Amino acid sequence: MPDPSAADAAAAVFADLREEGRELDSLVGDLTDRDWGRATPAPGWTITHQIAHLHWTDRASLLSLTDATGFGRMVEEALTSPDTFVDKGAREGAELPPAELLARWRTTRAALDEALAAASPDVRFPWYGPPMKAASMASARMMETWAHGQDVADALGVRRTPTARLRHVARIGVRARDYAYAVHGLPAPTEQFRVELTAPDGPRAWTYGPPDAPQRITGPALDFCLLVTQRAHRADLALTATGPDADRWLDIAQAFAGPAGAGREPGAAR
Repeated sequence: MPDPSAADAAAAVFADLREEGRELDSLVGDLTDRDWGRATPAPGWTITHQIAHLHWTDRASLLSLTDATGFGRMVEEALTSPDTFVDKGAREGAELPPAELLARWRTTRAALDEALAAASPDVRFPWYGPPMKAASMASARMMETWAHGQDVADALGVRRTPTARLRHVARIGVRARDYAYAVHGLPAPTEQFRVELTAPDGPRAWTYGPPDAPQRITGPALDFCLLVTQRAHRADLALTATGPDADRWLDIAQAFAGPAGAGREPGAAR
């Protein structure tokens, strides 16, 4: 029998993903075709590319949940061009008229929301990396939707209000610590770090790791999420590291799978 608390937690993630998508939709829903062509901080990517990428990944998630054979074909295609298939998906989607792309993204988001809710909470579904449960898949989609939404907001000169939904991004960033070291060819520290983040919605901190850990990260949750998604340079964020390993982590942290990105330059406007 599924754990009721786990089912409730999964439902909360699904709701947060749904709301994050709606917030981004509100930024792009009324844009002109010219504005869809605005450059974002990602080199070579316009707002259209950002939404096309999210649509492509949402569609992959939907196939994973509902059509294992179809998802397998996507994986086979990716294996033929492992370094470029993500950009290829964004380019192909960006060739659509903005209105059509927006409609497809909305339709896929709605279908994905239904598929996540219907998925067995204990089943792991295939992905490009290790298989994931539906709740973990939704957390990953939440992280990507927020991060690419930040690129869109930056392109439009909009400052978004951080919400408690960032807890999903922060959690992935903390859990991906050892992965970040591995991507850079570095051995991961053997001891856990303490991470204490000021929540955007109140005085209570989000905490991870042993309270007495000597290696520590402290600061605003928003800044930590911007760091681990590489949407801002460390020098522009109010994060404090205690201990050499924790300090090193802030230079290489990433919440996303794949090679380390170039990130943002110091002083880049948010």
